[in-house]
Amino acid sequence: MTPQTPSQSTETLEKQVTGATVWLTGLPSAGKTTIANELAGRLRAEGRKVEVLDGDEIREFLSAGLGFSRADRDTNVQRIGFLAELLARNGVLALVPVIAPFADSREAVRKRHQAGGTGYLEVHVATPVEVCSVRDVKGLYAKQAAGELKGLTGVDDPYEAPEAPDLRIESHTQTVQESAAALHALLTERGLS
Repeated sequence: MTPQTPSQSTETLEKQVTGATVWLTGLPSAGKTTIANELAGRLRAEGRKVEVLDGDEIREFLSAGLGFSRADRDTNVQRIGFLAELLARNGVLALVPVIAPFADSREAVRKRHQAGGTGYLEVHVATPVEVCSVRDVKGLYAKQAAGELKGLTGVDDPYEAPEAPDLRIESHTQTVQESAAALHALLTERGLS
C-alpha cells in the first residue's frame, strides 16, 4: 500500500465534499418536494451530505411574516438562495424544492452561486397545471376555485417557466423514482453526486 502525499489526500477530500445547489422549480403540487426527498434518500445512502430546503418550512422558520407580493416572493427566494449557497460551498448538496415563480429571482440566485464558484443546477418539474390541480396536495387549487384564495402561482398569479433548465422533469409521465434517477444521473454527469 502506497501512502498518499498530503496533496493527494487533500485532493481526494475536496472531491468528496463538493457541494452544489439543485433548485427544483415548478407549480404547486408539481412533485418538487417528493422528488427532492426521494433523491435525498438515495444520496444519503451513498454517504452524501444532503439537506432539503423545503419552501413551506423555509416560509415558517426563515421567512415568517413575508407575504406573496412580488417583492416578498423575491426576498424569500434570495434568502433561500443565500442559505443554499452557504450549505453548498461547505460540501452539502442542497436540494431546493421551491416554486420561485420569477425568472429574474432564480437568475440572481444562479449568479450568486457562480460568483462564489459554487455548483448550481436548475431543474424544472414541468407538470401541467391540470395535473397539479388534480393532485392538489395542500388543497390550494380547491381553495382558489372556491374563491377562498387569490394569487395562486400558475393560475391567477404568474409563473415564468425556465427557458433552458439544466433538466426538465415531466413528473406526470414518470414515477417519482424515475424522476429522482434522472436527476441523480445529471448530478453524476456533472461530477456532483
